[in-house]
Amino acid sequence: MYQPLADKIRPKTLDDVVGQQHLLGKNGLLRRVIESGSIPNLIFYGPSGVGKTTVASIIAKQTDRKLYHLNATTAGIADIKAIIDELDTFLTPNGALVYLDEIQYFNKKQQQSLLEFIETGKITLIASTTENPYFYIYNAILSRCTVFEFKPVEASDMQRAVDRAFMLALDGRDIPVESGVASHIAQAVGGDVRKALGAVELLVSGAGENGITLADARQAAQRSNMRYDRDGDSHYDILSALQKSIRGSDPDAAVHYLARLLEAGDMISAARRMLVIASEDIGLAYPQCAAIVKACVDSAFQLGLPEARIPLAQAAIVMATAPKSNSACMAIDAALADIRAGKSGDIPAHIKDAHYGGAAKLGRGLTYQYPHSYPNHWVEQDYLPAELSGAKYYEFGPNKTEQTAKTYWDRVKGRK
Repeated sequence: MYQPLADKIRPKTLDDVVGQQHLLGKNGLLRRVIESGSIPNLIFYGPSGVGKTTVASIIAKQTDRKLYHLNATTAGIADIKAIIDELDTFLTPNGALVYLDEIQYFNKKQQQSLLEFIETGKITLIASTTENPYFYIYNAILSRCTVFEFKPVEASDMQRAVDRAFMLALDGRDIPVESGVASHIAQAVGGDVRKALGAVELLVSGAGENGITLADARQAAQRSNMRYDRDGDSHYDILSALQKSIRGSDPDAAVHYLARLLEAGDMISAARRMLVIASEDIGLAYPQCAAIVKACVDSAFQLGLPEARIPLAQAAIVMATAPKSNSACMAIDAALADIRAGKSGDIPAHIKDAHYGGAAKLGRGLTYQYPHSYPNHWVEQDYLPAELSGAKYYEFGPNKTEQTAKTYWDRVKGRK
């Protein structure tokens, strides 16, 4: 019977696992927990193909427990209960370890139903998820489990797995492998060991007269290093990285993360986020930036990809190299905080609408002073409700543009 290469070379010990040294290295906490033999309920969080299932299998073997592998996309509580029925029998003399893959697909009721089983200690639960557990797993489960994050495998570690896979897949056959094939696969699969082994198996089975070429490797692993899901963590992580790179004035990082979004075909998210950045992070330090970014975004949507990459890159670089100010964002957030706290008060009568019959009888606009009738188009009068008199929301930023405005108004308002 056919057995995938990934299963044939699945690691049997912690030392055989590639990557995850932060968890499984000599001083890794997860390794120490496993070696102690006292296994708590665990949640393994991380992308596909990085060793979550493999480590669960090793835990079961090292603790001499029977491993039950369930997938939350097809399993239900009835499957858990069926496992409980086998407990205290000759089938599970040392207890059961239940590996529940993709736990995020269990709804709230199903997740809560797990509690009665894990709290009694009848089973040890290891749940895995590719989604952020703090978003998708309910607190009742989280509070009873320890979360360990698995990360994409670095190319240097991946190379070991690829070399071993070629050795096993070739099985002594004289099939030449062009230089650079293994390193290309290790780099191109985006930290996914299963994907790397699949590429090796494909290349060996489809080897031509010239053996396994670099061109074949590029085709087998094309675009596979892209980890992107518009509804998942990677989507928000890339957008966050794009904004923080622009905010941090790093144009190289900014175009890198923009490229990742565009390569995934998500121009809309990139454009929308850059429109926000123009006002949130550049703001009043360079007010014209908002208009420039809007023009670049409009051009991008008129052009479409691939040409759209150029105006969007222009917008990203303009913002990354522009002076920064978040004073407008801070001002509106401070004002909103007061509103939400119930601090509003009545609008002063002199600035209420007075363009209707009877307004004067209500005292509307009687003492309003028209600023354009005064020197420098300014006159001192109250605009905030009496309850908020003296409230300060906007503070001039330290950049040249805002300081120039501050100097002007300090002079006009007689503050200097």
